[in-house]
Amino acid sequence: MLKPLVILLAAAAPHFGQPADPALIKAWDVSIPPDGKGLPPGRGSVSEGLAVYTQKCVMCHGVNGVGKPADQLTGGIGSLASPAPVKTVSSYWPYATTLFDYIRRAMPVTSPHSLTDHETYAVTAYILSIDGIVKKDAVLDAKSLPKVKMPNRDGFID
Repeated sequence: MLKPLVILLAAAAPHFGQPADPALIKAWDVSIPPDGKGLPPGRGSVSEGLAVYTQKCVMCHGVNGVGKPADQLTGGIGSLASPAPVKTVSSYWPYATTLFDYIRRAMPVTSPHSLTDHETYAVTAYILSIDGIVKKDAVLDAKSLPKVKMPNRDGFID
């Protein structure tokens, strides 16, 4: 009696879309953990990042990452224990690799996954330089990015 029910349910299942292409899945399977494992080759400087940010990010995140209309990226360091915490990349996020990972997968919001790895390293360097997390002449790559010590690195229990 159970067998006809299974066949009936399978026949009634919707047939939306098509099977995912393995090459497409591989291209989007780019998560980067805190230790940086899987970071791609490439490098980007703060000055290069400013140019990319100005062209592709400032319209949503404002000059120097102050926000509006989208989220504020910078500032807020030291505010988390205050009555008015400001949660930003600089103040809240524990790992710089998370910033690279997020930018690479989701930004710019109008065209996610469109930045090159070089542009992603550069924008990451620029954002981290605004609050002095990296120096203004920093160049980030797969070796240096996981070594960046974020202000809230020890603010989470692992």
